[in-house]
Amino acid sequence: MGRAILSHFLILSNSSPRLSSSSMKRIVSGVQPTGSIHLGNYLGAIKNWIALQNTYDTLFFIVDLHAITLPYDTRELFKATRDTAALYLACGVDTSKASVFVQSHVRAHVELMWLLSSATPIGWLNRMIQFKEKSRKAGDENVGVALLTYPVLMASDILLYQSDFVPVGEDQKQHLELTRELAERVNNLYGGRKWKKLGGRGGAIFKVPEPLIPPAGARVMSLTDGLSKMSKSAPSDQSRINLLDPKDVIANKIKRCKTDSFSGLIPNPPEKSLEFDNPERPECNNLLSVYQLVSGRTKEDVTKECQGLNWGSFKPLLTDALIEHLHPIQVRYEEIISDSAYLDSVLEEGASKAAEIADATLKNVYQAMGFLQR
Repeated sequence: MGRAILSHFLILSNSSPRLSSSSMKRIVSGVQPTGSIHLGNYLGAIKNWIALQNTYDTLFFIVDLHAITLPYDTRELFKATRDTAALYLACGVDTSKASVFVQSHVRAHVELMWLLSSATPIGWLNRMIQFKEKSRKAGDENVGVALLTYPVLMASDILLYQSDFVPVGEDQKQHLELTRELAERVNNLYGGRKWKKLGGRGGAIFKVPEPLIPPAGARVMSLTDGLSKMSKSAPSDQSRINLLDPKDVIANKIKRCKTDSFSGLIPNPPEKSLEFDNPERPECNNLLSVYQLVSGRTKEDVTKECQGLNWGSFKPLLTDALIEHLHPIQVRYEEIISDSAYLDSVLEEGASKAAEIADATLKNVYQAMGFLQR
């Protein structure tokens, strides 16, 4: 079955010509295997990867090491890791163009994190907004050191592969900025002539990566609060559309999702007319944006189609568009997850390719930092 699935994906993938990897800029990205992959993960990250893999050298991994920074279920982690990998492929990640692997399968991630930790001022970590928010929710007694230091692991994930760009949402920009600062700090501390005197090539040890923020879909909001990002950690499953939600569940969530009764300020507007980009109507903007992305239409087309519609007319359109868009992904997921040998081979090959790049970087870091080479 594995060969059949692979052929299926090669047919589905974009057939546009691809530059050789040596002439391409590199991108790395990943999603945590905690909870179910939801629409926000897909529209904000994974869906954009499909286009990026055609023009960049891409590595997409399941960031399982990040998933243990808060209390977790060990059996759920195992299952969610495989499910996430299968969903990457089901969404259209093409293994002939991108490396797909599990973070913990490339040990260089943890090794580089320790080396980078020695160069990371504690003050840099204390200012991280996500640490403050998550530690406040968890309570001091339940917060592990990993929650504080996980931005260093994120830096390791990026710098290991000499990444040129990192696709990030608004909530991750601060962590990427720390990665950039850390790369520059290590380059200044150990690179250049200092590294050359130790037998290295000299110059910068790490590339300083740039953020790549998608123009649309980078921040999909909750179905219960248009001011909060759609999140796996939100207590209510009603707040998100999971990629594997059945049709009836999707329909029920959209039927019950939060809307508004704003009538607009344009002359003689239809009651409850729908519109983009009104800061007083976050739920309206979010639902229209989701409809635009899953239907594949332009913003102008959606504006014209939805002009004069109220929520009762619009919600069935959104429901049908979501079901139609997610159905082929769900079918492909079931094919892949049922073929363990195929999925294992994809992850093994991806980890091997990633380790080749990561080990070369790690060797340079050890050398530049003065370690005795084996």
